[in-house]
Amino acid sequence: MSEGENREAKPGWGGEGSAGAGVGRDRWGCGGGGGGRRAGARGPVSIAAVERASKRERQEENELAKAAAADGWTDGRLAAAAWSDMSMSAQGVVERASAELSKRINGLGLRSSSASAGSGGPTGGPPPGTHSPSKGTSVMERVTNVFCGSSSSSSAANGFNGGHRGPGGCLPPPPDKPSRFLALRSTSAVGKAHAALRAPRPPPRTVPPPQVKAAPRVWHSWSDLMMDERFLARFFHVYFAPSDRKTLPQVCSVWRDVLYSSPRFWTGLAMVARCRELRGATVESRRRFYNSVHVRGMDTVVLSGAASDDDALELVRQLSAPAARRIHSLSLRCCAVTDRGLESLLAHMQGLFQLSLSGCNEVTEAGLWACLSPRIVSLGIADCINIADEAVGAVAQLLPSLYEFSLQAYHVTDAALGYFSPKQSATLSILRLHSCWELTNHGVVNIVHSLPNLTVLSLSGCSKITDDGVELVAENLPKLRSLDISWCPRITDAALEYIACDLTQLEELTLDRCVHITDIGVGYISTMLSLNALYLRWCSQVRDFGLQHLCGMRNLQTLSLAGCPLLTSSGLSSLIQLRHLRELELTNCPGASQELFDYLREHLPRCLVIE
Repeated sequence: MSEGENREAKPGWGGEGSAGAGVGRDRWGCGGGGGGRRAGARGPVSIAAVERASKRERQEENELAKAAAADGWTDGRLAAAAWSDMSMSAQGVVERASAELSKRINGLGLRSSSASAGSGGPTGGPPPGTHSPSKGTSVMERVTNVFCGSSSSSSAANGFNGGHRGPGGCLPPPPDKPSRFLALRSTSAVGKAHAALRAPRPPPRTVPPPQVKAAPRVWHSWSDLMMDERFLARFFHVYFAPSDRKTLPQVCSVWRDVLYSSPRFWTGLAMVARCRELRGATVESRRRFYNSVHVRGMDTVVLSGAASDDDALELVRQLSAPAARRIHSLSLRCCAVTDRGLESLLAHMQGLFQLSLSGCNEVTEAGLWACLSPRIVSLGIADCINIADEAVGAVAQLLPSLYEFSLQAYHVTDAALGYFSPKQSATLSILRLHSCWELTNHGVVNIVHSLPNLTVLSLSGCSKITDDGVELVAENLPKLRSLDISWCPRITDAALEYIACDLTQLEELTLDRCVHITDIGVGYISTMLSLNALYLRWCSQVRDFGLQHLCGMRNLQTLSLAGCPLLTSSGLSSLIQLRHLRELELTNCPGASQELFDYLREHLPRCLVIE
């Protein structure tokens, strides 16, 4: 029997086409084509040798695992994840190879060196392009080298890539397979795997849905444009002031709906209820009127037109609780509302913090004691004939958070200001006393000692105040920003000297109808660099020389010289030196002419000249 026949008669050998068996391997890296062994393989391997090799692999694996744990890799789950990312499990490779080889080794016999040489190339050596494995290399070691990486190139030469050849008939180089043993011996590889697994995962990317652009609107006529709600909303907001929007809802229902849809159109506006007219309207009309307060989001209500208690109670009934809580400011003008009606209004409007009473002759001091709420921070009382010193006492005692207080009462005396105590100095910042004819310098003493933190003070029409009272103000109220001593006929240039010397932070000064002020006093004022608003209306002794002093006030922005009879066109023309001037009032000035107004507007283009 020839060698070829001998090969075919022995089971488990290379079988048909064994000369090229290295090309067609199975998935375990063993024989190809007919299940034959690789050329140059050694004789049969015992099961004990395979088990010994497997044991050695397990021992080596345990040692490497201990080394990895010594490097700080103590989390079992983290180690398992990193090992699976770096290489296949060698233990699994060994077990699968052992099972496969056990089936085939049972039928293998001893092979002579000639038989091994016969399966090689023409010269008896290994096939071209391969090298013979060393005699000390076992099947287990060769299988391990295939799957776990080897420095030799025998796996490439024996067709590890499944026999696919590249251009020119050459086999492509095998892919680099990561070796678990090499990776574990590298501390940097372990550290990189540890850091990669510890790093937070980025959030999943969400792809926004495609935006569909709306088709441009097309208006076929002006009527369509004027009825488009989106256009009207922007049109009303940009091109109309809040005061101009009051009549727009009367054009048509579409405009009314657009204007009533958002409170932004009514910011700064007050709902004025003319009670005399409302009495003649139907019940439905009154209901719609009061409901519009809620719909438009208004926060200011004014009752006028001889409103009575019945009108006040009607307002209480018509305003819902949410609308009433939104009301922050209430004003009663020339009303016949009594203490009972005022108390009902204040009890219903729980969000009210600003109250103004003007010409309410039926409101008494007892009513103020009964209905004033501590939440009120701004209070104004004017022309109420029943209001006197006791009313000021109620204000001082019941309103601890009062910030602004305005009072116009002809019968208030110096004793009323004695009700204020230093506890109000922490909150009360604005005090306006108009036409309090009975107030003297003694009342000013009470003001400056009880309220030293005032920033705004008005003594307009307090005709008994003299220069000494102004001196007390200038020396004791250093935080004043605004001072009004208009219509005080006893004020002279000396008072202006006190003001110029002590009130260095003053920004606004009103001296209307101070008929004894001359150019000397105006010269004192001109030294106040912080002043930006000056009112000298009807100061009959101010001349052109005083205007020369004012021309040096570079920060002055508002100047009123209305009714000054001694000013000439020549003196007024010098005001063009005030480059920062924004408003100039020259009404009722005999020396002003149209040519002067044109000249001023030409040289002061940013200034509003009031003729």
